[in-house]
Amino acid sequence: MKLDIKTCLRAGITIFALYLCIHYWPAAAGMGGMLVSAAMPLIFGAVMAYFVNILMTFYERHIFGSVNSGVRLKVRRPLCMILAFATLIIIVVLLMVLVIPELVSCIRVIASGVPGVVADFSRWCEQQGILPETIADSLAQIDWKSRMSDIVKVLTAGVGSAANVIVSTVSSVVSGFVTFFMALIFSIYLLLGKEKLGGQFTQVARRYMKESVYKKVWYVIRIVNDCFHRYIVGQCTEAVILGVLCILGMLLIRLPYATMIGALIGFTALIPVAGAYIGAIVGAFMILTVAPVKALIFLVFIVILQQLEGNLIYPKVVGSSLGLPAIWVLAAVTVGGGVLGIPGMLLGVPLSAALYRLIRNDVYQISDEVPDEKVEKS
Repeated sequence: MKLDIKTCLRAGITIFALYLCIHYWPAAAGMGGMLVSAAMPLIFGAVMAYFVNILMTFYERHIFGSVNSGVRLKVRRPLCMILAFATLIIIVVLLMVLVIPELVSCIRVIASGVPGVVADFSRWCEQQGILPETIADSLAQIDWKSRMSDIVKVLTAGVGSAANVIVSTVSSVVSGFVTFFMALIFSIYLLLGKEKLGGQFTQVARRYMKESVYKKVWYVIRIVNDCFHRYIVGQCTEAVILGVLCILGMLLIRLPYATMIGALIGFTALIPVAGAYIGAIVGAFMILTVAPVKALIFLVFIVILQQLEGNLIYPKVVGSSLGLPAIWVLAAVTVGGGVLGIPGMLLGVPLSAALYRLIRNDVYQISDEVPDEKVEKS
């Protein structure tokens, strides 16, 4: 390999940049964090636009079809975007209406039932000789009902009216509202002009990249986008089906908190592998507060429903669309959850699927090009 001036210059600049990053890492990390914090509304807006775009393109295909000209073409994008945002808002409101009233009722049941449970437990411990008489007498003399009433009042009325708490809360709410509003505006601009922005990105990429590099980058973007699109659509569809089946089954066998637990099961089903267990544990605990026997019936029902979902619903709805073996799904959920928590669980599976698909195609020399039409639609 011949060394020329350009190659030596690039190597020198790269080594110098690495030296600066290592030597001034704290300052560089602080500046990077500041830039990410400043760009957070744009990041949220891009994520919001990606999710809304899935619904928007669905409405565009099924409501307007292949409209290429005329007034309908001009109103297609704004109308479908409004419908997509309205759909998401309706889903959020519906979840709140289903969950919040029954959650308040569950908290009240727990608050009213704790005194009796504590009294029964202390009486049992006293009979078994587990607790000393002094401790048992102290527990017996506590007015648990009034204590629980005080706790409920604190939870519902707040922790106080200190000025610093109010200022901090108002500041956080205003900051969050401004961030959400800016993200919403940015997402609208992205959705309305996605074709133009895509064309500009293509022109810039072709201008500053070699054609071979540009094709490889575009190929990776296609694969990643396709995996995320399949994952989001499949998981959301499966979550809706699972939540509806859970609500109908619980209403049929007359279990309490049917709508709330069904909505919770559907929501936690978005988390691969661990989501079903999280929803089942929380739902069983809620039912346990009012009917212990029904909690056991609920666990049996959830096991049957999970088997039905795993063997019939998931293969039909999601199936092998991601092309990721089960062991790598578990690994992606474990590593992603350990790094970023629940967001890591949600992002780990499609990212791992994209990486697995890229490596598989390269090893076996598989031509797995995603059509441009699919990328545009998603």
